[in-house]
Amino acid sequence: MGEVIRFVPKSERERDRLIREARAIYDSIFPPSDPVGEKRNNAPVSHTLSGANICRGDEVLLS
Repeated sequence: MGEVIRFVPKSERERDRLIREARAIYDSIFPPSDPVGEKRNNAPVSHTLSGANICRGDEVLLS
């Protein structure tokens, strides 16, 4: 009881998703500076895009 349910339009969810993807791509190109003494994480960044063709170098990735 007392729960509030908020309607979130599909366009707002899509906008939020696109912003998250853009930030992830930006961070993969321009990594944020690490504080002194902190080890870098060199793990590859993965991006998920639905319904799009992605070109990376010579290859075309279909999702």
